[in-house]
Amino acid sequence: MHITLTGNLGSGKSTICRYLEEKYGYEIYSTGKVQRKLAEDLGITVLEMNQRMCNDPSFDHMIDDTVTRISEENPDKKIIFDSRLAWHFAKTSFKVFLSVNIDEASRRVFSDNRGSVETYKSLEDTKQQLIARAQTEDRRYKDIYSLDYFNFSNYNLVLDSTFCPPEFLAERIVAEHDLYCQKEGFYADNSCKILMSPCRLHTADTTLLSTPVSVTTDSVPYAKEIVLPCRQDGADFLVLPEAAANDKTIVTEYPLVQITI
Repeated sequence: MHITLTGNLGSGKSTICRYLEEKYGYEIYSTGKVQRKLAEDLGITVLEMNQRMCNDPSFDHMIDDTVTRISEENPDKKIIFDSRLAWHFAKTSFKVFLSVNIDEASRRVFSDNRGSVETYKSLEDTKQQLIARAQTEDRRYKDIYSLDYFNFSNYNLVLDSTFCPPEFLAERIVAEHDLYCQKEGFYADNSCKILMSPCRLHTADTTLLSTPVSVTTDSVPYAKEIVLPCRQDGADFLVLPEAAANDKTIVTEYPLVQITI
C-alpha cells in the first residue's frame, strides 16, 4: 500500500522520504518540488505562488490529477507521496500527518537553503511566513475542495516530529504502516492514531515533560497500553483531568505518547 505523507511546514517530510527511499526502496513523488519549480518558472516566491493558486485552481487540479493517476497505475509499487492532499486523491494509502511545533519548524526552515524562491530574513520572519503560508493553503483547500486539511481525523497516523530524529520517525511510519495493513490493534476500526511528544502535552498546572527523552532508532516509541485523553490547546495539547495520574507519569519515560482528542 502506498504511503501519503503530509503535515505542517518544516515537519521534516522530505528528510523522512529520503530515508524511506534509501533504506526501503520507496519511490518519492513530491508535489512540493512541483510547486517550487512552478514558482521559479514564474519568477515569484513560494508564498506568492500559494496566493496565486487561490485564484487559479488549475495548478491544484494539475497536481491532484497526477497523484490519482500515479496511484491507480502503480497499485503494487512502493511509492510515498510527499504531498499536501495526496491522502485525499491517492486511490488507497496509509495516510500520515507530521505535526511540529511552529518554533522548531521555523528554526529548521530558516537554517535550510531552499533557493531563491523561499528566502527568510530572520527566525521571526520565517515564523510569520510559515504561518501565512499555512493559512493561505488552509483557505485554498477549504474553498476548492471543502477539505479541512488540519483535521486529524482525515489521517490514519498523526506523528509529532518536534523532538524526534527523522530516522526514528521513518522507522515508526514503516512499523505503523505494517500494523495498518494487517488491521491490527488500534487500526482495526480505522481510528486515527495520534503520537505526540510528552513535551507538547500539559496539564492545567505544568508541562508533562520539560526536556525531551533521548531517542535512538531502537528506542521503544511509546507505552502501548496508555492513551491519554486531551484537547487541542493552541499549538499544543491539554491533558484532560480524567487522565490517570500514574499514566501521566509513565508516559514521560518515552519519546512519544498516544493521545485521543
